[in-house]
Amino acid sequence: MNISPGSIFADLDPGDALGEVLFGLIMALTWTVGSRLVLGEEGLDVRDLVVATIGCNVAWGIIDAVLFILGTTFYRSRRLRLFRQIRAARDEATALTVIAKEFPVEGSPLSAEAADAEALYRSMLALTRRAEPVKLSLTKADLRAAVAIFLLVSATALPAVIPFFLIDNADRALRASNLFLVVLLFVTGYAWAGFSGGRPFYAGMAMTCLGLFLVAIAVALGG
Repeated sequence: MNISPGSIFADLDPGDALGEVLFGLIMALTWTVGSRLVLGEEGLDVRDLVVATIGCNVAWGIIDAVLFILGTTFYRSRRLRLFRQIRAARDEATALTVIAKEFPVEGSPLSAEAADAEALYRSMLALTRRAEPVKLSLTKADLRAAVAIFLLVSATALPAVIPFFLIDNADRALRASNLFLVVLLFVTGYAWAGFSGGRPFYAGMAMTCLGLFLVAIAVALGG
């Protein structure tokens, strides 16, 4: 099967992709910032830091990809189970209650929103009575999305280690690595605003602060 890089990432929601990038950056930054704590005592072992950073992100890339597959499978099984619950309801009122619990609508019972919701529920009930439940298995698009998650989380380790190959001084390379990762946190938040409708600069700053806060927690708790 011929899969191009563009087709792999096309199967992943842009917001989810940015979330994976954020996660990978936080993981890498946790290693590079945490290494500063032992720099004065033991000295910085560049090779060990590079291997640990890449290895950690690759491992979590695999874990995230597997969790995505499990989550997708669970979600589709849950929809199938809901379908069967509606079909097995003893009467129409019970079936509508099952649907309403799954898709709740805020507002008073006499509001226009409630009336629209009831119409929707009855349409869904009519559909379940006409159709037969079909068990959906994983698709090639799901597998490509899982591969994309693995690649994104793994690739975010590269900005963290590249400075160590370009700068001879380990201390300066570490500073450059941390600065590069912090800038990428801002860029990720800035890009995220384009999909969430937020203000890019403030989203970038919020993402940077959030990322650094999570890194501080991870480092304080021992990585």
